[in-house]
Amino acid sequence: METCPSSPNTQPFLEQQEPSSKSPKKLALIPLVFLIYFEVAGGPYGEESAVGAAGPLFAILGFLIFPFVWSIPEAVVTAELATTFPGNGGYVIWANHAFGPFWGSLMGSWKFFSGVINLASYPVLCVDYLKLVLPIFSSGLPRYFAVVLSTLVLSFLNYTGLTIVGYTAVTLGVVSLLPFIVMSLVAIPKIDPSRWISLGQEGVQKDWTLFFNTLFWNLNFWDNASTLAGEVEQPQKTYPKALFSAGLLTCLAYLIPLLAATGAMPLHQEDWVDGYFADAAEIIAGKWLKVWIEIGAVLSVIGLYEAQLSSCAYQLLGMADLAFLPRIFGARSTWFRTPWVGILLSTLITLAVSFMSFVNIISSVNFLYSLGMLLEFSSFLWLRRKLPAVKRPFKVPLGLPGLVVMCLIPSGFLVYVMAVATNIVFLVSALLTLAGIAWYFFMEFCKARTWLEFNNAGEKIEDEDLEGIPNQ
Repeated sequence: METCPSSPNTQPFLEQQEPSSKSPKKLALIPLVFLIYFEVAGGPYGEESAVGAAGPLFAILGFLIFPFVWSIPEAVVTAELATTFPGNGGYVIWANHAFGPFWGSLMGSWKFFSGVINLASYPVLCVDYLKLVLPIFSSGLPRYFAVVLSTLVLSFLNYTGLTIVGYTAVTLGVVSLLPFIVMSLVAIPKIDPSRWISLGQEGVQKDWTLFFNTLFWNLNFWDNASTLAGEVEQPQKTYPKALFSAGLLTCLAYLIPLLAATGAMPLHQEDWVDGYFADAAEIIAGKWLKVWIEIGAVLSVIGLYEAQLSSCAYQLLGMADLAFLPRIFGARSTWFRTPWVGILLSTLITLAVSFMSFVNIISSVNFLYSLGMLLEFSSFLWLRRKLPAVKRPFKVPLGLPGLVVMCLIPSGFLVYVMAVATNIVFLVSALLTLAGIAWYFFMEFCKARTWLEFNNAGEKIEDEDLEGIPNQ
């Protein structure tokens, strides 16, 4: 990627983000809304385990309350930081400004690893739904071949351009939600509201670890789209609107089908596992709706994969702009202007970890993501104190004490998620963290020896430049 020849001390931060004449077409509001939606949710698929783990009442309360405890704080923090420091580095830029390059690089490692490990879960989910229609993909070589082929095909779609991916996400979002709208409408006459207050069947032990992991996995990653800020039209105005719209869509997409399915059927708690919505649709409306939801699940997984891969690839591009990675990581394809190196590397790592079990994939993602979010909340608070005069196009309307309280509540949940992790998750997370630390010092060594070519300008700026921009 070409870098700006001017010194960061002679050009204000926001001006450095202006696209060149060779830049790809920018993302508009609606595609960004659906990319954020797929970064976070992609539909009700995957929430069924909350009912199986704790019963209908706790599942409904979880998806009703948890967005206020977790999703809204993460979303408003993302809105403020993404509009104040727009760029493809996203959270890497924020940690870099707050605590320096070491923490910026470590943030990049945690977020990238959590992203690509999460990415590996989507082709596996896709094949899990396909095997319901085509049993040949249930196990063995055909299953592995299907996972590899679907990963490569979906990665190639991402290579064709972020604008195409954005409008594809819009189409996939609408089509994958339609069967749930139909199921909810058909279920209305059958709903018994007393079923909503069930604490679960007698004799079924509650699995709180699975319950909270399910909530967390289905309602996190609000900040992932921040790595696309350099590709968005007027990010200072677009991001707050997109985050609010995606948040509303996500909450409704979880709650309405959950209320419909739990209210319209007698509870058989052990049946509520991933994929049960398809069986619920058959009970409520018939076989035709079950097939439609299974097709919608495949389409939803495609959207999830595309959104997550875009975030990972553009994060690497942003880190190259910031000189945390060699310049080659910022290379764009000649035809589509997409970060082909980031897409290729993310795809290869995804294939490498796709052999892990789905449970270990999700637990490892949650642990690494928790580490990154603790650093992100810390960066947010420190930047409010360190750079109070910086212009913030969107600003959380609280003083520093209020912001501390707002961040402490979700931070407590992050610590809980990490504390209940299994030994294998601790081991994987520790090894990847050590790898991220070693990578930072190796990159510094390469810079000192000039072994590799790095950007000298990019998105790096001095705090003095930011201090010179008045607050609103």
